[in-house]
Amino acid sequence: MQAFPKFLIASPSFHGGRGALPSAGGHPADLTFLAGGMDFPIYNFSSQSLEENTSFEGMSCITGEEQSMLDAVLLSQWEDRMLKGYFKYDVTTSEIKVITGKMKFLSQLNEGQITDHQFKSEGKKLHEFYPLVFDCMKHPEELLFCLASSKKAKSELTPSADVPDSAVLVIINVTPVEYGHVYLVPCFSNKLYPFLDARSIEISTRLAAEINNQSFRMFYDCYRPNFSAVYFEACYLPHPLPVEFRPVSTFFGGGRRGIHICSIIDYPIKTLSFTTTHNLKILAAAISEICSHLEEKNVQYNLMISDSGKRVFLFLQKTCAASRAISAWECGGYFLYADRYEFDQVTEDAMLNRLSSFSLDDCDFEAVKQLCCSIASKFDV
Repeated sequence: MQAFPKFLIASPSFHGGRGALPSAGGHPADLTFLAGGMDFPIYNFSSQSLEENTSFEGMSCITGEEQSMLDAVLLSQWEDRMLKGYFKYDVTTSEIKVITGKMKFLSQLNEGQITDHQFKSEGKKLHEFYPLVFDCMKHPEELLFCLASSKKAKSELTPSADVPDSAVLVIINVTPVEYGHVYLVPCFSNKLYPFLDARSIEISTRLAAEINNQSFRMFYDCYRPNFSAVYFEACYLPHPLPVEFRPVSTFFGGGRRGIHICSIIDYPIKTLSFTTTHNLKILAAAISEICSHLEEKNVQYNLMISDSGKRVFLFLQKTCAASRAISAWECGGYFLYADRYEFDQVTEDAMLNRLSSFSLDDCDFEAVKQLCCSIASKFDV
């Protein structure tokens, strides 16, 4: 593993826990932010990461309890912004409880959280470089670093460089939901991605694999009002989410590419999980095509990436007004409350009812499963 400057090494006390930091959802005033023409740390994925058919086994660069370089970069940069006062509150002081019942839903009281944040993209050039306008960014230092691919044999960190083409911007959420909460915004040819494609899923899954921290989760919501570009959210969660330890029923698997698709049993919102032991690129391409078909059919969905990139959850919602769609956080079993009374009164039954009210019905769920098998069979050969 390549050495990197001491100022980018994370303090052990902040390694994936709730030590003293903030988390999710921002809503500052509109502010033009120029990424091009400024220097930032660039984390370059190795040549085996994105362009080649690579197994998970071949990708792992650390063993045991050793911290990965990318994990250290993200945590140290995020902690640095916390110390500099860029967050609106200390999210680690927010109260979390496990709701009594078989699901073990998680509930957080976060009175500073604002949930109607949006990224916005405008079609005009800002200076000569990146046409990015985020209403969740007020300062260039809210951009922690960028992710990019390289032709080198090992992943490495460049402490200061221009933002490259085809980068993923890693940006803090000044009103975080959890420790290490960031946005991941794919860009290509100085423009934001307008739709979820295989490359966006692939590089996001690769990010989770290289961070290699079991606390790390990534989330994607397919529908955002007035938003014309793709972004993921990611953070470190102190507990597994309820959906992750529900029983599963495998209905697709056994191909050469190692793709397995399972339905989650006894969960209030219809959910599928995708895993592979061999090939991120192929799995990402299959999921991307599945999501594209769902969007064409106006089926709302959410994604969650966990288990160091080895598992992707697909949550399926029935078509409804955008303002009523629920987030990937909620689909996974993590609920936010800004009001103390609601937080104190919430029950498992209320959470079960909320999730089930948004869930795709049985008939449509079977149709989605057939769609997934049809598409996956083209890739898993």
